[in-house]
Amino acid sequence: MTESPDLSRRRIVQLFAGMPLLPLAGGATAALLTACGGSNDSVAPATKLMSVTFTGMAAPSLADPARMATTTVASGMNATYSDGKTQAYTLAYQTFFITGAMVPNGSGGTILSGGYYDINNRPIMDNSGTTPRQFFSDCPDGTSLLKLDAPTVAGVKGNTVFAVVQFEYASSNLKGDSMYGMLPSPIAVLTLDQDKTTGALTLVKYHNVDTSSVNGLWITCGASRSPWNTHLSSEEYEPDATLVATDSQFAGFSRSLYGDATRANPYHYGHMPEITVNPDGTGSIKKHYCMGRISHELVQVMPDERTALMGDDATNGGLFMFVADKARDLSSGTLYVAKWLQKTTDNGGSADLQWIRLGKATSAEIKALADTLKAADIMDVRTADPSDATFTKIAFNGRSNWVKVKPGMEKAAAFLETHRYAALAGGSMGFTKMEGTTVNAKDKIAYSAIAAIGSAMTNGSGGISIKGPSAGAVYALNMKAAQKDLSGAAIDSEWVPVDMAAVPGLLSEDLATPDALGNTANAEKVANPDNIKFSEKLRTLFVGEDSGTHVNNFLWAYNVDTKVLTRLLSTPSGAESTGLHAVDDMNGFAYIMSNFQHAGDWSSSLHAKVRTTLDPLIRANYRDRYGAAVGYLTGFPLLG
Repeated sequence: MTESPDLSRRRIVQLFAGMPLLPLAGGATAALLTACGGSNDSVAPATKLMSVTFTGMAAPSLADPARMATTTVASGMNATYSDGKTQAYTLAYQTFFITGAMVPNGSGGTILSGGYYDINNRPIMDNSGTTPRQFFSDCPDGTSLLKLDAPTVAGVKGNTVFAVVQFEYASSNLKGDSMYGMLPSPIAVLTLDQDKTTGALTLVKYHNVDTSSVNGLWITCGASRSPWNTHLSSEEYEPDATLVATDSQFAGFSRSLYGDATRANPYHYGHMPEITVNPDGTGSIKKHYCMGRISHELVQVMPDERTALMGDDATNGGLFMFVADKARDLSSGTLYVAKWLQKTTDNGGSADLQWIRLGKATSAEIKALADTLKAADIMDVRTADPSDATFTKIAFNGRSNWVKVKPGMEKAAAFLETHRYAALAGGSMGFTKMEGTTVNAKDKIAYSAIAAIGSAMTNGSGGISIKGPSAGAVYALNMKAAQKDLSGAAIDSEWVPVDMAAVPGLLSEDLATPDALGNTANAEKVANPDNIKFSEKLRTLFVGEDSGTHVNNFLWAYNVDTKVLTRLLSTPSGAESTGLHAVDDMNGFAYIMSNFQHAGDWSSSLHAKVRTTLDPLIRANYRDRYGAAVGYLTGFPLLG
């Protein structure tokens, strides 16, 4: 690469942020680049990035099974600058590790990536096989990339960058038995060495966060970085406290965590954990009990740093909003649930939204209630009609409940039995698989992914009745100030969603019959959208799939101005695209964080045509299907 008189070497390499490198003679490196409209030397230092477009990739096929059995990237990006010149960039995928690898612990030793630990931070062992080994996760999920002003981790040669990665669950033990929800979710802080010249990230230290102070973590799924630089985690599919005595899954979780099947308290789970990264590459944790006990997934805090819109990955779930009392502090505030006022039924449907106030609380006071109350202290819940007018019939988790709140227990019900109380209060509890949430701050639009439009969204049980498509859609929610709740009281936020409608370009298409590969939804469109993140500078919504309808799941880019949808990445067959985080500028470099989980999670019908060919390849790539990748998409220019 020849340096132009008008272009410093620093500026050149920033244009190739995080790009994979090819070795040259003498140990030098060169960035992979496909030029378009002039060489990279032609971009003057005063030019500004004006717009980008992505060049897509075809879905992998059995003509090249190796591409179906790994993370595949054959996409690119074209950048247009203020001087009219364009530049093309080749995208690629880089892993930090495959879970189950021994990685540096920052003290000269190693630690098991994705490893599980009990309440005393002792390794949890899998004794089901011939040789015991520590459990590790094949399901990495929510990831945040961040930096601190004064990091102190030794061994970093370039810039110190941190990533927080959470692990949702482990699919199975060595015997092959399901371990879903039976182990306390680990969460780790990665210290990364960012090369100042290329932007490449290298793992220097892996730290397993001690979660004992919050009673461990339950099924951590999607995540986001808060505006104040912390990691907002999640606990989805909260255990039903009314059934805990017969819940074998929760008993297994308690046994793994405490060594006692009855010790764990269901009211300690289903909340919003927040992780703060420390300068030494460790992490501290707290749980916010006042944000509702729901199937939390990928909360999005708005630019006011007070209003949080929350995904609720449930059957008979709701759209919830939390307005904190103070900016950058989620430890107290007011909880709301939306009421869906339906306008249309086709193409994902649409509605106006009203908001119902459920209550105001601090995390400390709800934690105190969680520590002392049992389900029977809060609500009387029946699963058969008691023929008693003092009970109210509600839809809960795909079935009917008849409920009434015990005297004086309204606050406990609102924050510990949130799904039931929200239904009782008149909230529209008919959403299914509401997953990721993100925001387009410029246009004041939130986006929410519905991974599957199932029975509760179509049968009216929770106040919603639309026609599909079953493979889901991404919805846009316009937000406004000066809104009032259903009682007429002012909502103290300028970021209140007022309506909701499916984005036409992000609407799935169900197939009447499977295609030649076995897909049951159109492979040229998004299906079962899950992780979503918006890039303000790229004006692009990134969408990752959790699909039971695509043979391979994909990561997509959707430009909200041009309405163009582009496939960027394909995960191994049977795997879900997770850990999505769009980073516009990290010390002058841009990244898309991207993981996957449970490669080779075969469906007898969906994968019938590929399983025999792909299973041995995936086993060879990913530790006999017990491992999964944590990594990032490379090849983006400086987005300044």
